[in-house]
Amino acid sequence: MAEADLDAVIRDIARKQNKVLMDAAKKRRDLHMARAGKAKDKETRERLKLLGKNTMLFAAAAAKRIQTSAVNAADSYARAMKRAAEDEAAKKPVQKQAAKKKTAVKKKKD
Repeated sequence: MAEADLDAVIRDIARKQNKVLMDAAKKRRDLHMARAGKAKDKETRERLKLLGKNTMLFAAAAAKRIQTSAVNAADSYARAMKRAAEDEAAKKPVQKQAAKKKTAVKKKKD
């Protein structure tokens, strides 16, 4: 993993976080639905079913935000690395030309 691009690592971590979040939300939803099944009156049953439904809605929204943040961070990192590589490549020819000029000046002095 040391040789892996960090943008891929960022995306992988976000996928794992989403999976953990959605698994926890499903467990919580199942808990509410089980309680709804055992409820004595209709009002409590409906309230617990609504809690289970809202749990999934909010968890899905949170998972989407996590995924979007990770994609944005990974893309930003990839762009930054690409820009840094381009800047480094642009600096090298300039430095070589400057070195050639210095050696040419030294030869003229001799």
